[in-house]
Amino acid sequence: MERTYLANVQGAAVNSEINVCGWIQELRALKNIVFIVLRDNTGTVQVTLKPDNISNINEVRELERESVICVTGVIPERTKSTSNREIVASRLVILNRAEKPLPLGITDPVSADFETRLNNRFLDLRKRENALVFRIESSMLWGMRRFFHSNNFVEIHTPKIVAAATEGGADLFGVRYFEKEAYLNQSPQLYKEIMMSAGLDRVFEVGPAFRAEQHNTVRHLNEFTSVDIEMSFADHHDAMHMLENSIRAGIERTLDELGPEIASSGIKMEIPEVPFPRISYRECIAFLKTRGVDVTFGEDFSPEQLREIGSQYSGFYFITGWPSSLRAFYTMPSAEDPEISNSFDLQYNEKEITSGAQRVHDPELLTKRFLSKGLNPDDFDFYIRAFRYGMPPHAGFGLGLERLVMILCNLQNIREATLFPRDRTRIVP
Repeated sequence: MERTYLANVQGAAVNSEINVCGWIQELRALKNIVFIVLRDNTGTVQVTLKPDNISNINEVRELERESVICVTGVIPERTKSTSNREIVASRLVILNRAEKPLPLGITDPVSADFETRLNNRFLDLRKRENALVFRIESSMLWGMRRFFHSNNFVEIHTPKIVAAATEGGADLFGVRYFEKEAYLNQSPQLYKEIMMSAGLDRVFEVGPAFRAEQHNTVRHLNEFTSVDIEMSFADHHDAMHMLENSIRAGIERTLDELGPEIASSGIKMEIPEVPFPRISYRECIAFLKTRGVDVTFGEDFSPEQLREIGSQYSGFYFITGWPSSLRAFYTMPSAEDPEISNSFDLQYNEKEITSGAQRVHDPELLTKRFLSKGLNPDDFDFYIRAFRYGMPPHAGFGLGLERLVMILCNLQNIREATLFPRDRTRIVP
């Protein structure tokens, strides 16, 4: 018999026979009857077992919470359950017995510390509110993917083992690769730009990115999921348009699929208005000075300064026109003012979500940018070659999925939006 998800039990006809499977959330054994609260990832239902119907009822009495069972039974006309419909079992199969004690409670009112939760993620995600974060992440990403497809983007997959740093610097994980030096890729930046030369004028990728940064904060990971796009015949304004509308599309899809669950969980998620506000880097400096904050052109903003800037906005906004000195070699300087670049950061209050820019498409300027950043252009010859034979102007961004979900779900730690976090101290599980 086909398995019925527990959320669909409520709609089953009276006296119909169904088959359900899941985990024992609660078991109450009386003298002549056993009550089980059965749970799957869609909900719970009460199962009633009577000795006349269940031959292995004594074996069932000895089961621990979180044991896995399948039950075949009938929906009665009258139910003993006070919360939802009931299944009167005619057959119960024990699939897996849980050990005792549980390293992490599922329904217990006492909260576990975060390390215990991560060490027992398989149990932690049996809690519906914790699993909801990853269902939100899935819906969000699916909505963004649909948006990109509808705007003629092609999904690509670029190498994660590379010979050269994407952005220079020392924040790289070295790997053994036969006789050669290699690294885990910081981002698909160089390869998605090469695709612009190939004529695939709109591409996106969803994949892992690796940063060997020494951060140990609630906002940083050493492995994260990056949502990247690159588009030809475009500038930073076009990239911002795509970014804000892809986020809006992702949130729309999420609320369409999970709206009632999100609302009942206490998460406040709303569809944002587009376009998002834009404020330039120079305007930010001027604003901070009106608040008595001393800041110099060419400096990055501190978290406290970003908090001041973000106080003007109620949600998403862009900071544009960052100094060229602060941006990677592939970022296009402004034609009107080379001190600044055609770049942007997407912010939510004081939190940075992602960066993007128009890219340099002229090979001579690109070589100069390499040298200005102290990089050897010869190390990037495979990349520069793509610019020598007809590279159109192009722009794009790279978005950290976990950080976006962290912000949308108002989580306090990015690890809550990461199935198995990788940071300076954690590589298992």
